[in-house]
Amino acid sequence: MPNHCLMSDAEPLSQDSHPQAESLTAESLTAEPTPNAQSLDAAADSSEQHASKFQRFEVEETRNTYLERDPGLRHQIGTYSVNQRDDIRREYIKMGPYQPKLRDYPLTNDGMQEHRLRLKTSIIAVKWLAKQACAFRGHDESVNSRNRGNFIELIKHSAECSKEIAQVVLENAPSYTKYTSSDIQKELLNILANKVRNKIRRELGDGKFCILVDEALDESDKEQMAIILRYVDCDGYIRECFFEVVNVMETTAVTLKKEICNVLARYDLLVENIRGQGYDGASNMRGAWNGLQALFLKDCPYAYYIHCFAHQLQLALVAASNDVPDVWLFFSALGSIVNVLTSSAKRLSELKSVWEAEIIDLIASGEVQTGTGANQIHTLQRPGATRWSSHFRSVSRLLDLFSVVHKVLGKLVECGPNNNIRGEAKGACESMISFKFVFILHLLNKVLGMSDLLCQALQVKSQDILNVVHLVSTTKKLLQRLRDNGWETFIENVVLFCEKNEIDMPDMKAHHMKGRGRSCQQNDYITVEHYYHYDIFNTVIDFQLMELNNRFTEQTLELLTLSSALNPIDAFKSFKIEDICSLAERFYPEDFTKIELQALRRQLECFEIDIHSLQEFQNITSLSELCRRLVETRKSQIYFLLDRLIRLVLTLPVSTATTERAFSAMKLIKTTHRNKMENEFLSDCMVIYIEREIADNIDSDAIVDEFSFLKNRRTQLRQ
Repeated sequence: MPNHCLMSDAEPLSQDSHPQAESLTAESLTAEPTPNAQSLDAAADSSEQHASKFQRFEVEETRNTYLERDPGLRHQIGTYSVNQRDDIRREYIKMGPYQPKLRDYPLTNDGMQEHRLRLKTSIIAVKWLAKQACAFRGHDESVNSRNRGNFIELIKHSAECSKEIAQVVLENAPSYTKYTSSDIQKELLNILANKVRNKIRRELGDGKFCILVDEALDESDKEQMAIILRYVDCDGYIRECFFEVVNVMETTAVTLKKEICNVLARYDLLVENIRGQGYDGASNMRGAWNGLQALFLKDCPYAYYIHCFAHQLQLALVAASNDVPDVWLFFSALGSIVNVLTSSAKRLSELKSVWEAEIIDLIASGEVQTGTGANQIHTLQRPGATRWSSHFRSVSRLLDLFSVVHKVLGKLVECGPNNNIRGEAKGACESMISFKFVFILHLLNKVLGMSDLLCQALQVKSQDILNVVHLVSTTKKLLQRLRDNGWETFIENVVLFCEKNEIDMPDMKAHHMKGRGRSCQQNDYITVEHYYHYDIFNTVIDFQLMELNNRFTEQTLELLTLSSALNPIDAFKSFKIEDICSLAERFYPEDFTKIELQALRRQLECFEIDIHSLQEFQNITSLSELCRRLVETRKSQIYFLLDRLIRLVLTLPVSTATTERAFSAMKLIKTTHRNKMENEFLSDCMVIYIEREIADNIDSDAIVDEFSFLKNRRTQLRQ
């Protein structure tokens, strides 16, 4: 028998009965007849007459085209003739394996609502855990485990609260649609986080914005860079929204700029629309030639850099503390007192118990009042060079706990466990009961208290730069008033405190002795009062004023000076049309054409008359309030150029407090037990945790629909 088959005049297989073998003829795959002499002779005699009717059967050229490859659609091999089966098997083997595509299968609506309910339950669990900075997975998530992790346990709790949910989740769900795996959790978290970012992006629109950037190490010692977007929304409110945290391999300015540009490009945010940069005072950030702010200024010359005001204030306080020798000695003694009492849990507990007993006595005697949050038990705090307000809190707490600290130190001097502790306690006790220590303690409490008001105001998200400049000016005036007119009241309070705590007072009329013996630099006309008034009181205030003047008069002074013409405080007392027009022309030429600058002047002239006649614009205290009032009264449609300029000024950054809050959130999310967290997972968790107000308004149905679009699913989740 030859290897190939010769076709006869028999009819081919019907396409209706076997569409998969349309190219095969009946004779080519029929059973082979038993050979005999007559049939062989007949075939040989008629071979030449019917040569045109015979065709060579080319298997490779035909069957690859007509054989159905999908196992779900092709006919079973048993439906073919016995003699056809081997040839068909060979062709399928030659074609190789075939993976059917899921989309080719018709989907049904069976159980769609159950699938959606099951997925919504997982979405609610993911959202709740991300908002509370909780871990998702557990060590053992098996069915027999007593603690299957927060995610599974939260779904179990939802099932206990609803019979409808209990019927479709966990063990009652099909094995392929439980929606509880770690991959599903990450997908849902990523969808939710992206919706938050897209909401911020839509709210920003094509408007101008500012970037606030800072970096810090996380729990696994990776350098993380937080990116905050500051902008003014359509209602006139200032927004500072956390947008992304990026792991950077190095903190050079070029690397940071590249990563920031990648994030902005991912969400179609143009570098040309940046109108402000807010960083701390690190050299890689503020460098005038190769710093991050300089690199962005090359791409966008109107992205003005503002050094974080809160950092500048802290630098001013630290510098004033280090430059005055008496103040430096005071903080050194304060650090020793804090170390003695807080380095031991036993001594710290003793301090709290004595403080609690004293509060009870004061309440019983009626010297203090009770109320919600009043008379809280707290302890001493060590001042830190980089922690905002830490110097003031350290001083104020010691002042509140002065008698308690003195009593505990006295006990340690008499009953300390060893000579070292008794010696340290005696030195600390002698330092704090000296008049100079008490004098400087009260002075710093007064001076730092004035600066702390400014520090707290700088950390408000919606703070505008003109109001901050006004607060800085107010702080300077308060310090100057204290220097000029506050000595008498101050020294009276110090004397009363010393009498209450039995501290020896020096004779203020006596000559002040410099050092222990007679010094060649001794001035006999210098009295003790003169020394404390001029050499300490005035010197400390002067150094604080000098640092504030030096820190808050940088290259942005002209921009802030012109911007102050928009300040609505005191019934628009500073309103100057020329300065406002100069501001738009010199600092924002990309945002105003020459024709618009002329129109801006005309709008300002009309607005100057309007603000005095309309009741809605009376008693406005900040530029951000003015922007909101323009939107509320729809005056922003009339004075649209003025509204545009106000929004540009409000976009300028004030402080990087929002980035510091982001790093505080990062420490809550990425802990020691979760230090293997992936960067994308960390970023998604932080976005939902920080911008929880936006996350709360995202509908679960929208997340389900996007989840079904993300890739092909085995179940139908939407119509």
